[in-house]
Amino acid sequence: MKQQQAGTMSTMSKEMQDCIDACMTAHRLCEETMSHCMQKGGQAQMQVMRALMDCADMTRTCADMMMRGSDMMTQMCRMCAEACSMCAEACSSMPDDPQLTRCAEACRRCADLCGAMA
Repeated sequence: MKQQQAGTMSTMSKEMQDCIDACMTAHRLCEETMSHCMQKGGQAQMQVMRALMDCADMTRTCADMMMRGSDMMTQMCRMCAEACSMCAEACSSMPDDPQLTRCAEACRRCADLCGAMA
């Protein structure tokens, strides 16, 4: 099983590495955007904060599972794509904020790549 798993990982290594990178970028931007929203105070909507928290956790976990070749990686990529899409949508609700716009873009990219991995 380990040989088969390693072979699969090396075959998909570029695609998987791009997805891992996208997950880590989305994770970092979600974390930064949470701080940004907290500094803004009452302007940040709870829906946006929840989406950021969910996405930050999901992207980190998804990247971890891909890096270790987890058997649950495909299911996690599917869930991560959904969390990233929801976060991108929530961040897009404040289009005048450049930080939220950057976060939405990173989350959309991650959703696309995770969706392809799933």
